[in-house]
Formats: sequence, C-alpha cells, structure tokens
Amino acid sequence: MRMLKLRIVSSKNEIDVLNRNEQMVHLAFSASNVDIFRLLQNCPRIRAIQVPEPYRKTLSKAGEMFLVMQGIELIEGDVWGNRKALQEYCNINDDVLCRIEQLRSTGLDPNEIARTVSKEVQLSPDLIKYVIKQSS
Repeated sequence: MRMLKLRIVSSKNEIDVLNRNEQMVHLAFSASNVDIFRLLQNCPRIRAIQVPEPYRKTLSKAGEMFLVMQGIELIEGDVWGNRKALQEYCNINDDVLCRIEQLRSTGLDPNEIARTVSKEVQLSPDLIKYVIKQSS
C-alpha cells in the first residue's frame, strides 16, 4: 500500500525533534525565516511545506525565494479537524492516490481533479495538486 505522510508541526518547539527523513510538513503556526531555515537544517529531505492561508501571507518574500531556490514547494492549505484532536501525521493513503488516477484516466484537468478530490477527502486543493504533480 502506497501512502504519503504529511507531518503536522504544531509549534516552533517541534522543529528540533522532527525526523530527519520528513519530506512533507504542515506548519500550523506562523513561521519566521529562522524557523524555515531550522526546518530545512533538521529535515534535509523536505520537498513540500504546507501552511494555512493566513500564515502564508506572513512569510517574507526572501523566505519564499529561499524555498524556491532549494526546490521546495510551498503549498497553501490547512488540515481539517479540531486542533487538539490533530494527529502527528495526516496520511494520504492508497485510496486517495487511486481516486486521483481514476479521475486522471477520464481526462480531467489537474485543477478539476484537485477540486473534486479535495472535497471528497478534506485535503487542500494545493496539496492534491502537489500529489498529482509528484505522481506524474
């Protein structure tokens, strides 16, 4: 069974204890340039960072440019659910990946696939677009 894992980071304090092999993280706090730099130092395999829309607006242009230069995708979106009930990981399982493939085989545009799957599984459309791009 294929599965992608989105590591949910609830506070700046968690950055230093993350697994070095994390590839996708969701930052549930407003991250500074220093936080982003520490994250990349502690998790050298990071390929995507998801942040909620309000926090995306607080990221500096320099921070965004640094991520681009490192080849790291910045994804806008949130994880649904009660903050206190959030798990350490949000799993994107084989069912989601199969649904994406099913819709792709019908010839749907990636944006439409993202909108459809996002509504079905409560993941952000940008995250689904990232998954589509990675599975192409």
